[in-house]
Amino acid sequence: MTESGFKTLERMIIQRLKKGLDKRLTYHNLEHTLDVLKQAERIANEEGIVDQEQLLHIKIAALYHDTGFLDTYKGHEKRSCEIMLEDLQDGKFSKDELDTICGMIMATRIPQKPNGILEEIICDADLDYLGREDFPPISQSLMKEFLEYGIIIKAAEWDPIQIDFFEKHQYFTKSSRSIRQPGKLEHLKLLKEKQSILNLTKNKDG
Repeated sequence: MTESGFKTLERMIIQRLKKGLDKRLTYHNLEHTLDVLKQAERIANEEGIVDQEQLLHIKIAALYHDTGFLDTYKGHEKRSCEIMLEDLQDGKFSKDELDTICGMIMATRIPQKPNGILEEIICDADLDYLGREDFPPISQSLMKEFLEYGIIIKAAEWDPIQIDFFEKHQYFTKSSRSIRQPGKLEHLKLLKEKQSILNLTKNKDG
């Protein structure tokens, strides 16, 4: 697939996500997909990936990794793979290439267990925001989505869930550990401080 071929594919997926995603998906929306695509390209560059075929596979995986949300919330990664395979069964990609792309999509499933540098790149791109300055608003958009879908019942549940997630999460690529880990640790520190204050207030009131 040429670069212009990818751009055509990108436009098609953008339109499909724009039209088809549930408006309650305040985190797993088009903006998230475009952010993951951007971060995946950046991390691939930081990691020294220069092979054009590998870079194309990374971009396709990023583009498709959340398309499963068009049809389902639970198990969306598997559905994302199926959508990608439905779209790309035109002989332009070998079975091995499609398996590689599907492997990257499936690697984003929580808890992340990537196998190899390409899967590590997509995993780190997917959760890049954990170590960024725009973490607070993005975190709030995910909390809102969880409330909408009944994954959590009240906002008070959110910070403890985030603290637990932060403590279990790790960045895999050298560049993400260097660039994003410091910010992530700072966010975790602030979350814990906020939770401590809430707990103290509760104990006093109790």
